[in-house]
Amino acid sequence: MILDYPNKRTESEILSETNKLKLVSLSGSGENKLIKGNNLQAMKSLLEDFDLKGKVDLIYIDPPFATNNHFTLGDERVSTISNSKNDKTAYKDELLGNDFLEFIRERLILLRELMSDRGSIYLHIDYKIGHYVKIIMDEVFGIKNFRNDITRIKCNPKNFSRKAYGNIKDLILFYSKTSNPIWNETKEKLSEADIERLFKKIDSNGRRYTTIPLHAPGETANGPTGKEWKGQLPPKGRHWRTNPKILDEWEKQGLIEWSKTGNPRKIIYADEKEGKKRQDIWEYKDTQYPNYPTEKNLNLLNDIVLASSGENSIVLDCFCGSGTTLIASQELGRKWIGIDQSDEAIKVTQKRLKNNQRNLFSPEINFEYFEEKKKL
Repeated sequence: MILDYPNKRTESEILSETNKLKLVSLSGSGENKLIKGNNLQAMKSLLEDFDLKGKVDLIYIDPPFATNNHFTLGDERVSTISNSKNDKTAYKDELLGNDFLEFIRERLILLRELMSDRGSIYLHIDYKIGHYVKIIMDEVFGIKNFRNDITRIKCNPKNFSRKAYGNIKDLILFYSKTSNPIWNETKEKLSEADIERLFKKIDSNGRRYTTIPLHAPGETANGPTGKEWKGQLPPKGRHWRTNPKILDEWEKQGLIEWSKTGNPRKIIYADEKEGKKRQDIWEYKDTQYPNYPTEKNLNLLNDIVLASSGENSIVLDCFCGSGTTLIASQELGRKWIGIDQSDEAIKVTQKRLKNNQRNLFSPEINFEYFEEKKKL
């Protein structure tokens, strides 16, 4: 399915007609880059002047949500709409409808060009426009490369006065460039409720456990897992999960429980379980007041960077705002590129990068700062 709307440009027009920024380095050094300027034009520069085509492993973006709001920094605190003359405008979210969709699509096309074959993109968007953006992403990346529609539970749910349910969530759309993205499986810690529900048995030492069958579907009569163990064969159409020699070891270790009917089962202890597979509903508790409108939780970005990048990966955020993606990438030893055209965003990002106390890899955060070369 493809959305059709007025003034929609072809991919070839976007790639050929987008002007690049003439970027000049103003301070710093190193592989990391912070760029102030129009992100579409800055990405064209990354492709042509910095030779980064196909080299970015992970992209996270939190673009405007088509709210028609102005976001401000007032009295060192964040507000959405303000009438105070002293408040500083962080950014304006004024694009709506077709204009907003084409704005996003043009940037997704250049982002795809920057992505490596093992690259992934996470796009954070709200529920009112997110379904249209998903169709745009299906068009740009292919529906076969859609990975997840992640629900992010918001810290401050909205209780609207209109005749509808309150809004407690927004979306993170997760796509890859190909069928083989970087993927580092992450686990969620089991809650006390999970442990009580999943590990109902308690041994003589007070350890919670459960048991699983020692056999699995499929016949392997000619192999050792289809042979007799402890005087019995696996049930018809099934085989032992592992070689009977390993079953003997498990029994010596006290890891096999025999039922009253003589059926052996493997013991799994709760305190040895790594956790459970991460699901697609995420909730993070903010522990400090944000530095910037729509600032995202640092732990959320850490989890994304861990899951979808490697130690030598480049991570890109072309709507970097207050720089949370950059800080998460730095903490985890990744190279990063951040782009924003807001003066206030750049100031907040630079301050946060320099003041970050959680950097695990280097006592100093080194980055080169670029701006568009001004015409004389």
